[in-house]
Amino acid sequence: MTLIFFGSDDFALVNLQRLISSPFPVVACVMRPDKPKGRGMKLAASPTKEFALKNKIPVLQPTDLNEASFIRELQKFQADIFVVIAYGKILPAEILKIPKFFCINVHGSLLPKYRGAAPINWAIINGDHTTGVTVIKMNEIMDAGEIINAQSMPMSDDDTAVTLRARMAQTSADLLVKTLQAIATKKFQLTKQDLSDVTYAPKLTKELGVINWKEDAAAIHNLVRGLLPWPGAFTFFEGKRLKILETGIGPKLTEKWQPGTIVEIKQEGLRIAAGDKILIVKKVHLEGAKPMDAHSFAIGHKLTTGCQL
Repeated sequence: MTLIFFGSDDFALVNLQRLISSPFPVVACVMRPDKPKGRGMKLAASPTKEFALKNKIPVLQPTDLNEASFIRELQKFQADIFVVIAYGKILPAEILKIPKFFCINVHGSLLPKYRGAAPINWAIINGDHTTGVTVIKMNEIMDAGEIINAQSMPMSDDDTAVTLRARMAQTSADLLVKTLQAIATKKFQLTKQDLSDVTYAPKLTKELGVINWKEDAAAIHNLVRGLLPWPGAFTFFEGKRLKILETGIGPKLTEKWQPGTIVEIKQEGLRIAAGDKILIVKKVHLEGAKPMDAHSFAIGHKLTTGCQL
C-alpha cells in the first residue's frame, strides 16, 4: 500500500520519519513552498523537505492545489492513500478523489472537539486534562470526516504547547502506522462525528496573548503555557512588551492587592497578584532584550514590592 504524504512542519516530520521505517512506501511528499528566513530572507527548505530529499522521495511544492499540472502529477503516482498532517490547506474535491482508497488526516485532538488550526494550544488554554490524536477519512469540510482511529493521552498542569506537541507527535506516529495496518487488512470501521460535540480551535493571534491580571491565576498560567512558543502571553513594563515564559500557581491572596501588582520578589520569581491567587512568574522576555529568569530581571530593573505590571 503506497502513500503520498502532505505536511511540512516538525509535527509532520516525526510522522514521516516513522513512515519511512514502516511497511508502507512513501512515493512522494507534498509540502508548502519554501519560506524566506534569516537576515538575508533567503528561501530555506524545511527539515521535513530535507529529510524527504535525503531519503530520495520526490517533493512537490504547489502554490495552487487546483492547478491541473499538479493534479496530473499526483495521479501519475497511483498511490493508495494520501496522508495529510499539519499541511495547513484544505484539499479540494478533485484531489480527495485521486488515491485508490481515500485521504486520511491525523489531527491533534479527540475529534469532534477542537476542529481547526490550533487544537493543542486551545486544549491547554482551556485547562483540559486529557487530549489525544484522531485519524479521520477526509472530506471537503475541515476536520469533519469520519473517524477511523483515536488515541487519548493525559495532560499535566506543567505541559506547554511545546512539550505536549512533542509527545503528541510520537503518539500520532504510532497511531498512524496502526491505522494504516488496519486499512491494509480491512479491519477498520468508520464512525461519524457527533455534531452536538463539535468545538473549534481557531488560529492564534498576537492579541490573544494580552494578560488580564483580573483573571484567576490558573487561567493566566494556562494562557502562558498554551501560547508557547508563539505568540506568547505578555504584559507591559515601562511601555515595552514583557513576555511571560514560565509561571506557577501560588497560594490564595491574604491581602487585597491590585491585580498585576508585584506582591513579593523571591529567588523562584516574581509573586504577582492575579484575580484570586498569586501567580509566580519564573521566566520573562522583555522586548529588545534576552530571555531571563524573573529574579534576575527584577534585580536588573530594580523592581520592588508594589510595582505594577
